[in-house]
Amino acid sequence: MKFKPLRDRVLVKYSEEAEKSEGGLYIPETAKEKPQRGEIIAIGPGRVTDDGKLQKMDVKAGDIVLFEKYSGSKITMDSVEYLIIKEDDILGIVGK
Repeated sequence: MKFKPLRDRVLVKYSEEAEKSEGGLYIPETAKEKPQRGEIIAIGPGRVTDDGKLQKMDVKAGDIVLFEKYSGSKITMDSVEYLIIKEDDILGIVGK
């Protein structure tokens, strides 16, 4: 798959959800929500500021991030569901 986001956009692959709840119950496919967590696959070059300078991204490919629930655009490539979001919609990096 070849995809290069533009400007301050980020391509995120959803993280796999747990099949069991913390209490040990299996969660049926129909009851699962899309996670708000994913791995960054690709990033754009950054945002261009009002004075024309390029502001670099704070995230990089491989980072595991949390993002806002209703943000971005969902796309499917090679039978895998991805999300394209703006860097501003990322709440934080997990594990740093």
